[in-house]
Amino acid sequence: MTDILETFRGGLRGLELRSVLDIAIVAFLVYQVLRLIQGTTAIALLRGLALVFLIGSLASNLLGLSVLGWLLRNSLPALIIAVPILFQPELRRLLEEVGSAGGFRRSPVVTTNQRAIDIVARAAGRLSERSWGGLIVLEREIKLGEYAASGVRIDAELSVELLLSIFFPPAPLHDGAVIVRGDRVVAARVVLPLASTVDTPYQFGTRHRAGIGITEKTDALAVVVSEETGRISISNNGRLVSNLDEQKLRRVLLPLYKATPRKGFRQRFLWGAKDEEE
Repeated sequence: MTDILETFRGGLRGLELRSVLDIAIVAFLVYQVLRLIQGTTAIALLRGLALVFLIGSLASNLLGLSVLGWLLRNSLPALIIAVPILFQPELRRLLEEVGSAGGFRRSPVVTTNQRAIDIVARAAGRLSERSWGGLIVLEREIKLGEYAASGVRIDAELSVELLLSIFFPPAPLHDGAVIVRGDRVVAARVVLPLASTVDTPYQFGTRHRAGIGITEKTDALAVVVSEETGRISISNNGRLVSNLDEQKLRRVLLPLYKATPRKGFRQRFLWGAKDEEE
């Protein structure tokens, strides 16, 4: 025990101020990168890569698997090249924050409330009455910044009038989706990933497939208004429920938008089928 303490003290004495500063800077940069990707799909990818390397390293060392160890060691240079490609949106956000006047800023806490739900429900009802197509995506824990970047940045207070003006058919922003974060509209004319044509009913068009697609890849909610029929639908976890009106949509949004997403199967009580007639 004494030898261990002496070795520890000797290591501390040999630690220069430059080394401490070096470690602190690296730790700060790693923390900022992890903070930026927290709650995004990138964090799951990073967790998967770390898990693969950890299990592979333990297996190769404990079981003497030389080929596996060689493969892991030689894959590191390729991983260094792949990381900037895989995390390109997050790295871009990091550089944008560094270049902004405020430097590293803490992201505002997003709160969902009755007002946002009421506005979206009323806007969907008016769009349905006028047979104007609409696609409203409600962001939850997973940030949708990489999708918002494909559209037109708005950053305006959420209101029924704003949503109606965006989805007014001759308006330049009516095509694509609107992303809502808390009680603000983040972007409009956003391009979303489409659901697989195999799993999507044939009567649904691009707008419905985009609504299903974004909920397959993230924990967001998508409210879709059909331009052809005026039918209101909502998508969650890749499932679509249709034939809603303003009141039904409000009742569905209340538990889903306020609850913590993806906590289990309890929240999927509405999503047992792709299309539920009510």
